[in-house]
Amino acid sequence: MREKSFEQTHNGNIATSESVHEINHETGQFVRQKNRFTTPFGDQEGQLPVEAHRYRLLWTPLCPWAHRQKIAFALLGLDDVISTGTAHPHRSEKGWSFANNPGGVDPVLKIHYLPEIYAETDPNYTGRATVPCIVDVKTRKVVNNDYFNLTYYWETAWKPFHKKGAPDLFPKDLREDIKALNDVIFNDVNNGVYKAGFAESQEAYEEAFDALFARLDELEERLSHSRYLFGDRLTDSDIRLYVTLARFDIAYYPVFLCNQRRLIDYPNLWNYAKDLYSIPAFKNTTHFDAIKYYHHNEFGILPKGPDLSLWEEPNDRAEKFGGK
Repeated sequence: MREKSFEQTHNGNIATSESVHEINHETGQFVRQKNRFTTPFGDQEGQLPVEAHRYRLLWTPLCPWAHRQKIAFALLGLDDVISTGTAHPHRSEKGWSFANNPGGVDPVLKIHYLPEIYAETDPNYTGRATVPCIVDVKTRKVVNNDYFNLTYYWETAWKPFHKKGAPDLFPKDLREDIKALNDVIFNDVNNGVYKAGFAESQEAYEEAFDALFARLDELEERLSHSRYLFGDRLTDSDIRLYVTLARFDIAYYPVFLCNQRRLIDYPNLWNYAKDLYSIPAFKNTTHFDAIKYYHHNEFGILPKGPDLSLWEEPNDRAEKFGGK
């Protein structure tokens, strides 16, 4: 495998080093870096203690994996007990930076670049410093960057700190079904757009492309029968699907060559996405400008479209399935 920066793809049309990925040189397939810090939160020996005001989430609004943490925080009320540090949406040559903060540093950790805290945690760490990551402010160490499982911890281990009236995003009676669907959404949709966009062979690209749109067709049909992915219950799965849908027409369709259909061409998926966007936890954490910033061309020109005002238009989900 070899590493490849995004500015080397798509004939040089994108001039950004947002991320560096691995490519299977034999097949041309994109391979996502494994997470290094995966200790779960909990009350068992060896687990991370659940303690208010001890941890800091580092994220950037560009990243879908980080975005879903912020949606969960807002829905559950965890912003009151876990602080957040926001990195600039452009990943510099030195890694994610805090250039958008006064003095160019994270105000709590006093770091200029995300790799600094990874190096403090493990001087021998050689992987990319990724977001989202959770830092133990007491020890100044990265304790978890397991983007796939983090929302499960917010929904379960951190339940004592949920705000009054918080939704049960991971109900016990649906957990196995939610996990199964999340695996499918991850492989074919969340990560599927990257497998298409970063592919280095026609075969690898088409394989990911076909799997992505076959899955979107299935989800379109599923959402013709219920307001959310699991009936009338908002769950973890809805968060995971939403973050990709929110980026689809603005980024994945034009830049990652996922151009068979746009999100707005799917009546149920589009109205479902607008329905979620109408919820403050989704809307207030969705920063389309940051997503656009990532996708400027080599001359720094930002795409003018698509028309983002469409997200504010009414949706038909409550009319079809009831509820507010």
